[in-house]
Amino acid sequence: MNYVILSKHATCSTKCVSGLDLFDSCSGTLMEVGHCFLDGSADAVEFCGHESYHNVLAASTYVLQEGDQPTRSGSITLFDVDAEAGRFELIQKVETAGIFDIKWSPGLLPLLAQADADGCVKLYSLPCSGSDSAELGSNCLTEVQGKCISSSMCLCIDWNSHATSVAVGLSDGSVSIVSLDESQLNILQEWKAHDFELWAASFDIQQPMLIYTGSDDCKFSCWDLREDPSQLVFQNTKAHKMGVCCIAKSPHDPNGLLTGSYDEHLRIWDTRLTSRPVSESSICLGGGVWRVKHHPHVPGLVLTACMHNGFALVKFRADQVEVIETYTKHDSLAYGADWQRGNAFVSGKKKRSAIATCSFYDRLLRVWTPQSDNVFE
Repeated sequence: MNYVILSKHATCSTKCVSGLDLFDSCSGTLMEVGHCFLDGSADAVEFCGHESYHNVLAASTYVLQEGDQPTRSGSITLFDVDAEAGRFELIQKVETAGIFDIKWSPGLLPLLAQADADGCVKLYSLPCSGSDSAELGSNCLTEVQGKCISSSMCLCIDWNSHATSVAVGLSDGSVSIVSLDESQLNILQEWKAHDFELWAASFDIQQPMLIYTGSDDCKFSCWDLREDPSQLVFQNTKAHKMGVCCIAKSPHDPNGLLTGSYDEHLRIWDTRLTSRPVSESSICLGGGVWRVKHHPHVPGLVLTACMHNGFALVKFRADQVEVIETYTKHDSLAYGADWQRGNAFVSGKKKRSAIATCSFYDRLLRVWTPQSDNVFE
């Protein structure tokens, strides 16, 4: 995928609807919490993992204004989500450059990192001490740091497990490791990792000295950050038949890792040997696998954004992989997807987690819960 084909839509107003289609008429289970049309093409959604802000959802947009001097604008919109109560309310919108990716930090501070089309990394914070998350109208994002790190576009971003640095994938195929301190962002390392756009850069959760990368060149690589420049640990050039879109290390299995590709396959890797992944299984999801998110508490359960084929919930054990539910209520490219953390609730004697999904050209954000009874078993 080339980044220049992204949004060609004009800006429109943000409109939120909550509590619609709250119960599925056949099963009686809670399905639709709410939906919203954003003011730009929607490409990423992220629920905050910080304990005080599990109900905060961030959604980002990208708008390309074509012409002799094209510009790329975007926004971050915050929502207050309570699936059990059917609440889906707008909190705040921040205008910024066109965004390709956002990620909340895993650390003690509620920080949101942005990778944008201007080649910049920006960090925003929510109030973290003495805050009442029930009064989010006054607790909004504040930009705390920002740095232009490249003349190329920043396409993806990921935090290390200590929330002390971020990895940024660039449109020229480079990776930049940017450290966070109290006063500024600093580039620790930068190297040419791939031949084309680098859509995936992901830290190893259990071994933060390792970082995985994937690109339009179809290569899946691992790098050791203890060397400068980083040393190549392994590179797989044969498994992916098209570009690598996303990489997600398992928070539950120190040897488990997932990759998604334009070739429509979700691949499950065992990385037990540092020289190469020792085994790999895959499942075709019928659309390019753009985003993969592990469930925060249920091992072997993942949420996938499948571009031309909506969203899918996938379960896997060892070499057995199956799709257990699909969600097709978006009419455009399925790009953003995330689980809500900490706010699972009981419905029909089943504990359920809310999900946020977004699609690109129709600018649609939806919040819903799975219908299948066996999703969380």
